[in-house]
Amino acid sequence: MAALNGAVVENGQPDRKVPPPPPLLPRPLRSLEVKYTKIFINNEWHESTSGKKFPTYNPSTLEKICDIEEGDKPDVDNAVEAAKAAFQRGAPWRQMDALSRGRLLHKLADLLERDRVILATLETMDTGKPFLQAYFIDLEGCIKTLRYYAGWADKIQGRTIPVDENFVCFTRHEPMGVCGAITPWNFPLLMLVWKMAPALCCGNTLVIKPAEQTPLTSLYIGSLIKEVGFPPGVVNIVPGYGPTAGAAISTHHSIDKIAFTGSTKVGKLIKEAASKSNLKRVTLELGGKNPCIVCADADLDLAVECAHQGVFFNQGQCCTAASRVFVEEQIYPEFVKRSVEYAKKRLVGDPFDARTEQGPQIDQKQFDKILELIESGKKEGAKLECGGLAIEDRGLFIKPTVFSEVTDNMRIAKEEIFGPVQPIMKFKSIEEVIRRANSTEYGLTAAVFTKNLDRALTLASALQSGTVWINCYNALYAQAPFGGFKMSGNGRELGEYALAEYTEVKTVTIKLSQKSP
Repeated sequence: MAALNGAVVENGQPDRKVPPPPPLLPRPLRSLEVKYTKIFINNEWHESTSGKKFPTYNPSTLEKICDIEEGDKPDVDNAVEAAKAAFQRGAPWRQMDALSRGRLLHKLADLLERDRVILATLETMDTGKPFLQAYFIDLEGCIKTLRYYAGWADKIQGRTIPVDENFVCFTRHEPMGVCGAITPWNFPLLMLVWKMAPALCCGNTLVIKPAEQTPLTSLYIGSLIKEVGFPPGVVNIVPGYGPTAGAAISTHHSIDKIAFTGSTKVGKLIKEAASKSNLKRVTLELGGKNPCIVCADADLDLAVECAHQGVFFNQGQCCTAASRVFVEEQIYPEFVKRSVEYAKKRLVGDPFDARTEQGPQIDQKQFDKILELIESGKKEGAKLECGGLAIEDRGLFIKPTVFSEVTDNMRIAKEEIFGPVQPIMKFKSIEEVIRRANSTEYGLTAAVFTKNLDRALTLASALQSGTVWINCYNALYAQAPFGGFKMSGNGRELGEYALAEYTEVKTVTIKLSQKSP
């Protein structure tokens, strides 16, 4: 899903209906007080063991929002002990039947519905993403994901397996134990729920480390976990830095599984730490350099609009971003022309303004990286069609940027930009574009725009990506698995497939008595 002029985009395609008048739209709480800044362990709020705190900033204004308790290894140890205790046989969480676990997840979804404006406001304050996108996309995705896994809680079943005549063999799908979750700054709440919902559905306990740039919504969730009635220790949240709190989770011998969303570089470190500690199971959702292929017979209006939203949504800070647009040469000039028109009309500004489509980048480091890559595109010979600069006197805001005449050897065609930059390349044949699309270390998503079913299915089969969208973009659903090929990660989130990531399969074999009954 994406957003267009404040309107929700469903099923990966723009909703061309006229949006409701502004008075009907939800309004942010501009003077919202941040209540939760401490470490959440055992359903209680704690100060850090070290006494340290770290600031979180509003990227729109560059002003400090508040100070957060800085968790480190001792705090992670405390959180793990709480999670272990909650997972012990005989503990309330282990004694709870599966249907009751599902009811708790439904109640949590109810509270997200109730506090939707608060959570969307916090997300906008902390990330700079437009408030309406946070409200209609991020929060909607969280609520639907919680309800989806609430329904799965009492339907996780094993199998009966036919073996020798005098034996009965069956399997049980059991929770893994203590699960670690390290979440990113681009979709802080949504990525938390993608991990938390299936983990709790299966009966595990959790230790969560939110990204240090964006801890506010994760900590607010801690208050809702307690209000819903999850037993103490089932969910624990330790804000802190990656090299300290994150490393402590990755190397901890009492954590049985870890789920991480973020960069490929950090994903490698986490997998290495897991192998050197206790061989904990690891699922990784990492980077992408995603091909968006537009064939000459495509609905051009649809393709231009979806490719635009696919790369510029969330300030371009998406692992799924359509950051390599391949356009068949017959329609290349027209596609570039229309893409530039879209980019020039994109409204950049205050993320609390209902008209805003693009907010600031997350921080100075990311801002500088994007501008450096834009400069590399200019130097390497790509044609800058529009943008290419920061917006003066606006802090971390960058103009929507479009490059044409991009070749595969340029940095903007190879490296994950994670910003509002659209490189557009041309191709001549299907075999050529398949080869070029696959010539990357990544394999997260891909998209194809064509009216020819044979061509669509040929490309869907040939592209080395965990997800392929046909005539749509960012069509993500709680029911459908999401994850990458190659260096875009391991394992799957969402859908029934995610349940396997949070359960162990136990085989039970019983020898029957050979005596006559």
